Amino acid sequence: MDVQEKSAIDKSAIAPRGASGGADTIAAVSSGSGGAVAVLRLSGPQAGAVLVALAGRLPEPRRAHLARLRHPTSGEVLDQGLALWFPGPRSATGEDMAELQIHGGRAVVAAVLGAVLDVPGLRPAEAGEFTRRAFLNGRIDLTEAEGLADLIGAQTEAQRRLAFAHAFGHLGQRVEEWRRRLIRAMALIEAGIDFADEDDVPAGARALARPEVEALHAELTAALADRRGALVREGALIAIAGLPNAGKSSLINALAQRDIAIVSDEPGTTRDLLEVALDLDGHKATLVDTAGLREAESKVEAEGIRRARARMAEADLVLWVHDVSAGPAPEAAPSLETERPLWLVANKIDRAGPAASAPAAWPVRSFAISAAGGQGLEELTRALGGFIATRAEGEHPALIRARHRASAGEADSHLTLALEQWERLDDELLAEELRLAARALGRMTGVIGVEDLLDVVFREFCIGK
Repeated sequence: MDVQEKSAIDKSAIAPRGASGGADTIAAVSSGSGGAVAVLRLSGPQAGAVLVALAGRLPEPRRAHLARLRHPTSGEVLDQGLALWFPGPRSATGEDMAELQIHGGRAVVAAVLGAVLDVPGLRPAEAGEFTRRAFLNGRIDLTEAEGLADLIGAQTEAQRRLAFAHAFGHLGQRVEEWRRRLIRAMALIEAGIDFADEDDVPAGARALARPEVEALHAELTAALADRRGALVREGALIAIAGLPNAGKSSLINALAQRDIAIVSDEPGTTRDLLEVALDLDGHKATLVDTAGLREAESKVEAEGIRRARARMAEADLVLWVHDVSAGPAPEAAPSLETERPLWLVANKIDRAGPAASAPAAWPVRSFAISAAGGQGLEELTRALGGFIATRAEGEHPALIRARHRASAGEADSHLTLALEQWERLDDELLAEELRLAARALGRMTGVIGVEDLLDVVFREFCIGK
């Protein structure tokens, strides 16, 4: 398949199940439940007919029309609401679309949706089917669809900003720019193959292509090394470690503001990993309460300690909790068999008196708190949010999903091979490596070869989106 084609996919073969190539009309409630206003969306060739059947007329495109909505068979008035008409292809899905904004009561929604589905040719939409049709009709690319899914599921301000950028083309535009530059480099090499005797083919076309390939390789390598996208989308992993009875479980409960872990004076209470996701100053973080580190007294506790050390090795930050009521904090950081950033949290200052309010000087950040009494927790929370923000700041990262990284990694591998073998490969083989790299990038946006990906991508959506 020629990488210069915008799309050579037989999209009728990958239309939603039961959609007859997308020719039928779908309907669903696209707003959340329990609100004062509900939104019903329709997409497909019968969308206009539904508006006429329920509202009595087809409104002017993209202008709200107040109408009494009647059952198309009985004529019973079901509700009074707004009807909107979006003729294709200038609509969200690229098809004829209609929208009904009605009162959000459960009985009202059920009655209007039931009346809509009574119109011949209508069926309920599947999860993600509106967005899937938008992709199949060329209104959005695959990265924009994924960004929309992330926007719907965003839990923090940082996730919202990142998802918004990707939902409106940040990654897709960047990938298409990479792909166009690759195609230009490939064209130079192929021109040397097919038109070597032509006067308008620049001499040394192969050599002219190399700087562009080198620049692309550097950009892809940098994008793959940038982990900020995963940090924002998936959240920072913060492990809470320390000796038994240091107050680790009390700390995670205090930060979560609810009981996550059992708190007890008995050493070794925490045997397994306990995790909770939090919003820290607009950034997602996953806190992990780990087993107290000591010589285990049972096989179960030993396994808990092993898991604790493994999780600390994966963490973006380790909080070492020390009980200052049992003695001063150690002068040096404990050996945790990990090079992750380590902060000292001197806990139980309310039990140890004023002398314990300032923890010992470490070559790391340190905090004095009382997990039970709340002292120092606000400062620690702000610092944790700042830690994540510092590592996530800058322009929006390009690659935020494992699928993006896999496609970019495949493209980068082909460019690496091309550059390493530049002087030894024939023009045909060199052009083929660039073509394979461009195809890998095309799969990221859905331009090429995504048939096997669509069900995976769109199953994340809810009904009505």
